[in-house]
Amino acid sequence: MMDAVTRSGESTGVEKGWSPRLILSLVSMVLLLEMLAVSYSMVSMAIADISAHFHTTQGAWLMTSMLLVGAVTGPLAGKLADMYGKRKLLLGCAAVAAVGALLSAVASSYAVLIVGRSLTGLLIPCVFLSYSLIRDIFPRKTVALAVSVATSGMGLVAIPAPFLTGWFLDNYGWRSIFWFFAIGLVVFGAMIFVSTEESAVRLRSKVDVLGAVLLGAGIAGVLVALSFGPTWGWQNGSTLAYLFGGSVLMVAWLVSAGFVSAPLIDLAVLRRRPVWLTALVSGLCYACSALFAMLLPMLAMTPAVMGLGYGFGISAKGFAIFQSPMAAMTMVGGVIVGALVGRGIRPRPLLAGGMALISAAFVLCGQMHDNKALLMAFAGLCGTGMGLAMSAVPNLLIEAVPPQLQASTASIVAVSQSVVASILPVIVFTVLNNSYIAPFPMEMTHGHTFYTDNGFRIAFLMGAVAAGVAALFALLLPRKIEQVRVPRTQVAGDDDQQAAVAFAH
Repeated sequence: MMDAVTRSGESTGVEKGWSPRLILSLVSMVLLLEMLAVSYSMVSMAIADISAHFHTTQGAWLMTSMLLVGAVTGPLAGKLADMYGKRKLLLGCAAVAAVGALLSAVASSYAVLIVGRSLTGLLIPCVFLSYSLIRDIFPRKTVALAVSVATSGMGLVAIPAPFLTGWFLDNYGWRSIFWFFAIGLVVFGAMIFVSTEESAVRLRSKVDVLGAVLLGAGIAGVLVALSFGPTWGWQNGSTLAYLFGGSVLMVAWLVSAGFVSAPLIDLAVLRRRPVWLTALVSGLCYACSALFAMLLPMLAMTPAVMGLGYGFGISAKGFAIFQSPMAAMTMVGGVIVGALVGRGIRPRPLLAGGMALISAAFVLCGQMHDNKALLMAFAGLCGTGMGLAMSAVPNLLIEAVPPQLQASTASIVAVSQSVVASILPVIVFTVLNNSYIAPFPMEMTHGHTFYTDNGFRIAFLMGAVAAGVAALFALLLPRKIEQVRVPRTQVAGDDDQQAAVAFAH
């Protein structure tokens, strides 16, 4: 049985449109999410220096630990946000992430650094916490645009990030990057604190501790297997143990959720076609984005003298010229979604259209990747599709799920984004490594792996197929979505009227 609903306090969405406070609130959340986006690129550039400093070969954990903690804690954070307030959880996650960045900055050992990076993973739930909060507190006619900007705005800082990272590393060392994160998170968290109200929407429920443990451990097991399978080997005992164990735990969570009175995620909501299809398409969208973000720099940074039919030999800093159109057009796509949804256009065709554009970008890159200008144009096309699709997803969830279940349901969509985004690149690079490695002697490549031109064609074709399938799935979404209703039993007095306001908003 679904949980009862309470709503306390005055309605916060009383304004008719944009105001300076709302603009500051949105800017604050976008800047906070930018810290998540830029974290990947900046730390990836610093891995070599960090590994050399601590004499470790486990540099991959700098990225994996953050992803693991973000995915594992997401469902619990979503449930707590629905119960106690989305602003509280957003600020709490940002505060823990700031502590993690500070710990990384002063780390005396690699183990301490990894602990700090793990805590920084609490930034990942901030994505769905932000747009869930916007849905509750922003005036109705501003929600679509605000949610779209918050979602698609992530990554704009990725344009100057390589230059900023290079400046930090050259002048102040790798620790300065984590000081930058710590200071930024504190400042942007404070901006949210002073500009953003708390949601009055509440879900009267209990914390499903068993469900949180089973689901969290299951996600962790699967992600560890997917992250380290290429290194350990897919037939390695550790890989199989993590994959099998994680899968068993996730199945156990599904079973337990059917018997618990207040499960971590309401399965009745999760089984609805608009919800599970949105989660699946969203996962494929992020998977295609991750694959494109891996393939494009490999194409551009490969030296032309290798004679592979592709490559311009540009540096990591020089690659910013390819990132710029993609990041800018992602933002443009998000604004388009916000404007159109605000005028009554359904997110469904925008999601399908976005995935179709991503598929087209993959096809074009696979066929014509020997020209800088064309690759930049194709990157912009992919960015437009990403902006449309990524911004359509939260708007679809707002249509399908009541505010009392927004954060917990969105957390499962975030899990899908993490898991599916880990699977597709693994499949693609398994094919590349098995059949399309360029036959160069080791002394010529200095340990680097190069792929044949035909290998890149196949890789981009696989990405195009995945995006095309996602577009078809998006078209299977219902043309008209009826939002699930949460029972208002055990609600007394004024709360009953206030709960009705929540549904109307």
